[in-house]
Amino acid sequence: MQTHELSIDEIYVPAPRRKTLKKEKVEELAEDILENGQLRPIQVRQGKGRYVLIEGYHRLEACIALGEEKIAAYLVQSKKF
Repeated sequence: MQTHELSIDEIYVPAPRRKTLKKEKVEELAEDILENGQLRPIQVRQGKGRYVLIEGYHRLEACIALGEEKIAAYLVQSKKF
């Protein structure tokens, strides 16, 4: 899978996903990213004019807390039923 550098501003986090945020985990990840870099890209799918977060909400929030403007991401295909 190819990694893409995406602007954090272009990523939409669905409301149900936002309810799962654990601040302690964000702080731990921010420290780890600061020391080691972002080791695992987040996963997003293409939405209407933006990317929709699939996986990696805590990593996204950690990068935001660090003041990052871009984040490494995998662009995944969504299945239509």
